[in-house]
Amino acid sequence: MVLYPGPRADYRNYQEPATLSLVVPKKFQLILHVLNTNIDGRKITFAITAIKSVGRRYTHVVLRKADIDLSKRAGELTEDEVERVVTIMQNPCQYKIPDWFLNRQKDIKDGKYNQVLANSLDKLHEDLEWLKICAHKIHLPSD
Repeated sequence: MVLYPGPRADYRNYQEPATLSLVVPKKFQLILHVLNTNIDGRKITFAITAIKSVGRRYTHVVLRKADIDLSKRAGELTEDEVERVVTIMQNPCQYKIPDWFLNRQKDIKDGKYNQVLANSLDKLHEDLEWLKICAHKIHLPSD
C-alpha cells in the first residue's frame, strides 16, 4: 500500500491519507469577550495575551492562581472560570501575585503596585497625547 505514489507507482493499491476530525464540545465558544477584547478560542495561555499589557508569564501566574489547566482552550472555559480569571487580573495583590511581577510599580499618585490592563492603558496613552498638545500650545518642549 503506497500513501503518496510517485510518477511510476502502481495506483491500484493507492489509498487517500486519513483525515482527522476535530471533536468540539457543545459549549465551545470561538470568540470570548473579556475586558473589552475579543479572545480566540485557542489555548488559554496564548489567547489571553490578546489583552493589552498581558503577557505569557502573567497569564501563567493568573491561570495557576485560578486553578485552571494550562492546556485547556479558551473556548472551553465556563463563565465562572472566566470571572475568576478577570478578578485575579484586576486585583493581583489580593491573590498574592508578587509586586515585582506587576507592570505599574509604586504609582506616582498613591504609591501602590498595580497591573494596568487594556482600558487603563489606552486612557493613559490618550492623557499623554493630550498633555503633549497642551504643552505645544503654550510653547513648552514636548519631549
